[in-house]
Amino acid sequence: MGRDRVRARTAFEPIVGYSRAVRDGRHIFVAGTGPTMPDGGEPPADAYGQGKRSFEIVLEALQELGASAEHVVRTRAYLTRAEDWEEVGRAHGEAFGSAMPATAFVVVAALLDPRWLVEVEADAMLPEQDSAPPAS
Repeated sequence: MGRDRVRARTAFEPIVGYSRAVRDGRHIFVAGTGPTMPDGGEPPADAYGQGKRSFEIVLEALQELGASAEHVVRTRAYLTRAEDWEEVGRAHGEAFGSAMPATAFVVVAALLDPRWLVEVEADAMLPEQDSAPPAS
């Protein structure tokens, strides 16, 4: 069984050589995802807005690979400021509250883009019957 990928579609993709998400059978891994904007514009200024945008990107990547929020089993949020955990947590709850994935919030010194307050990752697992790749 081969791997399916979702392109990152960011300026970092050709430099780093990575995918936004990779599906291998039932498993989907979503790379570190910051609050990039479709037009390359400024990310939201607040932690909630950045978290919400980051989770939107994650959910879009999952959808391209045949998954949804209900398939998410683990998330990680990297924060540059500990005090932002509640706002990012609220955005997380809106995106994944019904799935109740295992999660971690980690405070880091900085992220790749100095405008970012948060970067997130997600892992998903599809049921056995959904392990075939999505139709192209």
